[in-house]
Amino acid sequence: MEPKKDIDWSKLGFGYTATEYRWQATWEDGKWTEDGLVEDPKLHLYESACVFQYSQSCFEGLKAYRTKEGKIVTFRPDMNAERMYNSAQRLEMPPLPKELFLKSIDEVVRANAQWVPPYGTGCSLYIRPFMIGSGPQIGVAPAPSYLYRVFVMPVGAYFKGAVKPLKLCVSDFDRAAPHGTGDIKAGLNYAMSLHPTMEAHRNGYAENLYLDPQTRTYVEETGGANILFVDQDNTLVVPKSNSILPSITRRSLVYVGEHYLGLKVVERQVRFDEIKNFKECCLCGTAAVLAPVGLIHTHEGDIMIPSGMDKMGEVCTKLRTTLTGIQDGAIEAPKGWIREIC
Repeated sequence: MEPKKDIDWSKLGFGYTATEYRWQATWEDGKWTEDGLVEDPKLHLYESACVFQYSQSCFEGLKAYRTKEGKIVTFRPDMNAERMYNSAQRLEMPPLPKELFLKSIDEVVRANAQWVPPYGTGCSLYIRPFMIGSGPQIGVAPAPSYLYRVFVMPVGAYFKGAVKPLKLCVSDFDRAAPHGTGDIKAGLNYAMSLHPTMEAHRNGYAENLYLDPQTRTYVEETGGANILFVDQDNTLVVPKSNSILPSITRRSLVYVGEHYLGLKVVERQVRFDEIKNFKECCLCGTAAVLAPVGLIHTHEGDIMIPSGMDKMGEVCTKLRTTLTGIQDGAIEAPKGWIREIC
């Protein structure tokens, strides 16, 4: 199916647009029941639904792309299926079988194929699967029933300016607790980051940089993306921690760096006081893809990243170009990374 003709793809931002179809399933009495494609964008829930009372929810984010040949594909959806399975287990929710997750993605993308942006626009179809405790629950306990739904929307760049370097600030707040839920994609993690994020925006910064909650000496991630560094020897340095989200984009960039670009990649704890020694810095995630960082504000002053505030650094540019080329079919992908929808 051809892309919609009445959208100016060059002006598309990152926001919600209701498309024709979404896909859902419900869990009750120990089993999942498929409702399949539905048209109503609204949900009808108990006022005492566990998601409202105790924030029992998890979600995922992935994208569909239109290739140069006109095919519609998704990028590593099996990884999202696995991560959502792990998130659900941690939150005492019934894990969605991987096969059902992949089926839901295939069907909802196929049904909304006209909303997948044209090749070469830099836009994509964002896919948001989520699961909530939908059953009534007042005592502190897991819900008796659950709703899984997937909706989609066409999106442009997550950060305005796309590849223009961002300004970050070091947050006085913690994103996650030691031995907490920082490594799963739980809605509650993002709720707790809303206030620090808005404070950062009010002060002129695109995002917060969070430090480890135990010692506040090591780099963790931002509110919505992982962070990467490039040192003076062009080594890709990846912060390692048990309380950051295992980003699929980050893991893909690590592979791209090693196997496509021949970079040395080191995954380790990164002390905050090391940042001044790195020559490039970027954020990565499904929404942001890979966005450069030019400045990090601290109470002691600003840290200027040598790659500057005018453009993305050389290594990060190669990483972004290669990954996006793999995603939209311009560059041959590793086996199993691309799933063809139609």
